[in-house]
Amino acid sequence: MIDWFIEMRILVYCAHYNTSLHSMKKIFVTLFLLSLITLTAFAQTKPNFWDDVQTIKKYDQMYKAPVNPVLFVGSSSIRKWDDCTQVFAKYNALNRGIGGAVINDITFYLNDIVFPYQPKQIVLYVGENDLVNDKVTPDTVLNRTIRLYQGIRAKLPTVPIVYISIKPSPSREKFKDKAVTSNALIKKYLSTEANTKFVDVYKPMLTKDGKLRPELFVGDMLHMNATGYAIWRKAVEPHLLK
Repeated sequence: MIDWFIEMRILVYCAHYNTSLHSMKKIFVTLFLLSLITLTAFAQTKPNFWDDVQTIKKYDQMYKAPVNPVLFVGSSSIRKWDDCTQVFAKYNALNRGIGGAVINDITFYLNDIVFPYQPKQIVLYVGENDLVNDKVTPDTVLNRTIRLYQGIRAKLPTVPIVYISIKPSPSREKFKDKAVTSNALIKKYLSTEANTKFVDVYKPMLTKDGKLRPELFVGDMLHMNATGYAIWRKAVEPHLLK
């Protein structure tokens, strides 16, 4: 039922446009239903991690982000780096990871979680989650990474980028060959790009004889514990800008 307020609005429109009450009611009801359908459709088909990104943006409204930070962005290995901003405080670090993200997700949200911060440097880790899709090949990972890189360069042509290689997670051992090949392809591509550094964490996270190290991970054998992150810190910190 149309409430009293809407009823009064309809009467005003009727008087202004010399339209019958019945016709105007039909117009209003039609517009209302179309709006409802649109909102419902968006709620059902909104992009992956939409709510997560809106939470980040609301947080930024409440707490001002540091100026020109070293921006850590990517998937859950970034998001779960809980002490990242403390560990890299002297670099003015900012963590904007999204748990579960694939490469295309970070590309999609560049205008939300990268560009607004005007970073002086970007530390990027994403791509491991892409491997679990059977349709994704190392070439797919490379091409998605190139699109992400080019998307960043379109607005930040000279900002240094530190790309962290895909790590060797025990829970994803069956994707080892895909991970190793993806790392090699991305390293080769980035080696030709200016202001870009490929940081290998794959080999440092293995034993001397190339075996996996479960002790670097929490129970899910996907996300790292403090010992695992210590390896990342050692590998990444020499390349950060103060």
